[in-house]
Amino acid sequence: MALLLPRVRRLTLANFRSYTQARCEIDGALVVLVGENGAGKTNVLEALSMFSAGRGLRRADLAECARHDGDGGYAVSIELASDDATTQLGHGLAADGERQFRIERAPVSSARAFADHLRVLWLTPAMDGLFAGPAGDRRRYLDRLALGVDADHGGRVSRLERALRNRNRLLEEGVADRRWLDAAELEIAALGVAVAAARRETVSRLQTIIAAGREGPFPWAGIAIDGEVETRLAEAPALAVEEWFRDALAATRRRDAAAGRTLTGPQTSDLAVRHGPRDVAARDCSTGEQKALLMGLTLAHARLVAAMTGRAPLVLLDEVAAHFDPKRRAALYDELEKLGGHVWMTGADPALFETLKGRATMLSVTSGRIERV
Repeated sequence: MALLLPRVRRLTLANFRSYTQARCEIDGALVVLVGENGAGKTNVLEALSMFSAGRGLRRADLAECARHDGDGGYAVSIELASDDATTQLGHGLAADGERQFRIERAPVSSARAFADHLRVLWLTPAMDGLFAGPAGDRRRYLDRLALGVDADHGGRVSRLERALRNRNRLLEEGVADRRWLDAAELEIAALGVAVAAARRETVSRLQTIIAAGREGPFPWAGIAIDGEVETRLAEAPALAVEEWFRDALAATRRRDAAAGRTLTGPQTSDLAVRHGPRDVAARDCSTGEQKALLMGLTLAHARLVAAMTGRAPLVLLDEVAAHFDPKRRAALYDELEKLGGHVWMTGADPALFETLKGRATMLSVTSGRIERV
C-alpha cells in the first residue's frame, strides 16, 4: 500500500496566543516561517502540535494559549489534504474553559480521534538539555515516541498516573481496609505493564530503523530503556510480570508511604541514549553532538511512524537550522524532503533557508500576521 502524505493546506487561528485572526494557505512539503524573535513563529507550531494528544509542544496550561485581551477561548483549524481527499480538523477552548475537538465540524471526544488522520512530531529548543536533564523529561520523550506509533499509549499513561496518585493518597491516609490498596495495585500492575510493553516495542522498532540508517548525515543513537518492569518483560510473559509487580507494590507499602510516592514501576524508568559512532553516553557529549543526536532520532522516529501507520507524519522543527553548519543544514533539508510528509520549520534568519527557495513555502511572521513571501 502506498504511503499516505497528509499535508496542511490551510491553517486558521482565532484568538490563539498572539493571533487575533490569522489564515494561511500552504502548498508543498516544506514550510518555513521566518520572523524576529517574539513574532509568533513558535505559536504557529504550538497550535499544530495540539492536533496530537496532550497539551502541545510547550505543555502549557490551555488558558495560557488564549489571547490575553480575548474572551478566554481560542480556535485552531486546519484543512488536511491526503490522497485526493480533504478533511477539516479543529481544536479549541471555549470561553467557559471546556476543551473542544472537531472533525469535519462535528464534535469528537478527544485529540485521540485526530490520530486516524494525522500524527505530529516535534523538536524544540526546550529539548536541547534532554540527555543531561532529569529522567522525567526523558520518560515524557519516550512516551511521545511511543504515542507516535500507538495512539492509545497516551491514554494508558494518563490512567497509570491517576492510579498512582490514588495509591499514594490511600497510603498517606493510612487506609485500614487492605482491599482498597489491593484493588489500586491490581490496576497499577496491569496499566504499568501495558505502558512498559508499549515503550519496549517502540524502542525495539526504532532500534531497527536506526540500524538501517547509520550512514546518514547525523550520528546514530544507541537507545535502551533503564527500568525494572521493562527489563523483566524481556525475560518473562506479561502476566508473570504483572503478578511480580503486584507483589512488589504490596511489599513496599510502608516504604512508599514514607517516601510519599510509589518507587517501583515504569514511572521511574529512564531512556538511556548513547552517541553510537563514539560509544559515549549522550549526556557526556558536546552541545553540538547532542543536538545532532536529537535530530537523528527525530528523523528515525518520523520514518518509524510512516512505516507503522502508513502515513508520513507532520514534523515541527523550531529553530533547528541555526544549530548546524551549512553542509549539515543542506543535508538536513534533503533528509526532510525524503520523508515525504509535511515539515514546518522556524527561524529568525532568512539566510538559513536560502537553499530552500523554490523548494518550500516561505512565510513571513510578524506580530499577529502570517504572510506569504
